[in-house]
Amino acid sequence: MQKIPERKKISDEDAELINAINSGHGSLFYNLVKKYEQKLYNFGLRMCGETRDAEDMVQETFLNVYRYLADFRSESKFKNWLYRIASSTCIKRKRKSKFAPQKEISLEDFIPEDKENIPDSLPPWASEPLEKVLNDELSDNIQKAILSLPEKYRIVLVLRDIEGFSTEETAQILNIKSSSVKVRLHRARLFLKEKLKDYFAA
Repeated sequence: MQKIPERKKISDEDAELINAINSGHGSLFYNLVKKYEQKLYNFGLRMCGETRDAEDMVQETFLNVYRYLADFRSESKFKNWLYRIASSTCIKRKRKSKFAPQKEISLEDFIPEDKENIPDSLPPWASEPLEKVLNDELSDNIQKAILSLPEKYRIVLVLRDIEGFSTEETAQILNIKSSSVKVRLHRARLFLKEKLKDYFAA
């Protein structure tokens, strides 16, 4: 009878800390909070656009992490699991927020009508990590454009181009196919190009 191989655990720099917390050293949980709270806050701002929503999202995310940390299995990276919780929390908060749009923009609303003129290649600013672009004088306009994206495209753009997750990691976080991540990212970048073309033309 063939022996079934054991599931391989993925190396995670947070694994030792998590093991210690789950072994009774609960005070070490603050170390996880300290490491990720600013990153999650920035993520919340890019997704929600409001400081209060971002702050509430961070608090709710860490409450859920603390509640379910004992169930975390190191077959995946802790950071991926953390952002999966944060993404779910952020989407739920955004839908409850008074700033949430009454209806989600349809695909046709942000794909150019003249489809023959859609470039095959993206402009340099769209192919670079947006973290770099967000540091220049167009940061406010880019942030507004990101916030005007439908949430399913916005969250893929933020996870991939700003947070630096791979296509496969983004798919895992959002529980969607890698092919869907690629399509949504491409459409999100096209949307930003259309929204910002006047600024770059100038």
